[in-house]
Amino acid sequence: MVFSTIYLPLSALALGHSVLVKAATSPRGAVCSDGTVVSNSVCCDFIPLAKDLTENFFENECSEKAHEVLRLSFHDAIAFSQSKGPSAGGGADGSMLIFPDVEPNYAANNGIMDIVEELAPFLSSGKYASITAGDMIQFGAAVAVGLCPGAPQLGFFAGRPNATAPAIDGLVPEPQDSVDQILARFQDAANLDGEDIVSLLVSHTVARADHVDSDIAAAPFDSTPFTFDSQFFSRHFLRELVSQIQLVHNTGEVASPLPLGQVKNAGEIRIQSDFALARDPRTACFWQGMINEEALMAARFKAAMAKMAIIGHDAKDLVDCSAVVPKPVAALKIPTMYPATKSFRDVQQACPSPFPNLATAPGALETIISHCPDNLSTC
Repeated sequence: MVFSTIYLPLSALALGHSVLVKAATSPRGAVCSDGTVVSNSVCCDFIPLAKDLTENFFENECSEKAHEVLRLSFHDAIAFSQSKGPSAGGGADGSMLIFPDVEPNYAANNGIMDIVEELAPFLSSGKYASITAGDMIQFGAAVAVGLCPGAPQLGFFAGRPNATAPAIDGLVPEPQDSVDQILARFQDAANLDGEDIVSLLVSHTVARADHVDSDIAAAPFDSTPFTFDSQFFSRHFLRELVSQIQLVHNTGEVASPLPLGQVKNAGEIRIQSDFALARDPRTACFWQGMINEEALMAARFKAAMAKMAIIGHDAKDLVDCSAVVPKPVAALKIPTMYPATKSFRDVQQACPSPFPNLATAPGALETIISHCPDNLSTC
C-alpha cells in the first residue's frame, strides 16, 4: 500500500470535521434513514460504517482484525501527556492513521502497522468523508468489541479533530514496564488509576500476541481468545511450569502455566506487566475480583473505555453517538474454570480475600486453544 493515499485526503478529512462541528449545533433528536433515533444527525454517518466494518472488515467475527483494532484504539489514545504538554501527543486523535510512517514504527507499537494499513482505506476512499481518523479508530473498536460474545455495548462520542502532528515516542506502556511505571504513565495520560488499568486490561480476554515471542504467531493470553470472559484473570494466579522458566528469554514475557508449542494450538503466553499487576498489592484484589464476575468485568471495561476513548478531548465538545453502536453478541455464559490438569493447588494467591471456587475443565491433557473463532486452522 502507498502511504501517500492516507495523507492526500487530509484536507477532505478536515472538511469532514467541520461538518461534524456544524452538525453538533443542529437540533437534537434526529432520526436516521434506517429509523435509528440519535442525539444529533451527525451520528447517522456512522451507521453505514458500522455495517461495512462488521460485514466486510471483521466478517461478523471476533476476529484477529477485531483484536487489532481494539489494540489500536488504546495505542492511539494513550499517547497523551499532561506533564509534557500538547506537543507530546493529542491522545485519541487518529495520529496513528494520519502519520503511518511515524508512530507505528515505535517499539511499543510493534506489529500495529498491519491494522493501520488495513484500516486506512476506510479514510482514504472518501466513502466516509465526514468521519475523522480519531473517530474511525474509536468507533471501529466499539464495533469490534461487540462481535466478541459477552462483551458490553460500548459508548461512542464523535467529533475528534484530526491530529496535526504525531505523538512522541515513549508514551505507550510496554510489557517489560514495572507496575510503578505503568501507574505513573496512566496517571499522566488521563488521571487513570490502578482499577482503570485493570479494567482496560479486560481487553486481553480477546487478545493474542504476535511479537512478544517472535517464534509463535497469535499466542493467546487465555484459552478463549474469541470470547469476552474472565478466563484471562484466573490464569495469572496459576503457578508457572518449572520447565517454562528456563525457556523464556523474550523481553516482556514470563513463564506460563500452559506451555506454548508442545502440541498445535495448545498453551498460553503470559506477559510480564499482566503478571505483575495481577500480583501487586495495589491491584491484585481488584484483579481477582474479576474472576467469574463477567457482568462486573463488562461494566468496568465499558466505563474505562469511555474514559480512554476521549483522552485529549473534552466530552462537552463531542457528540454522543452511542445509539449507533451495534448491539453486541450475546454471552456464552460458560463459567470460568481451571484449565485441564490444573486446580486450586496451582494457585499463587496475591490477594487476602477468598479465591473464587472454580471447577477444572475435563481432560487429561492441556486445553486445546482454537486458532480461529470458527475453529478452523486458517482465518
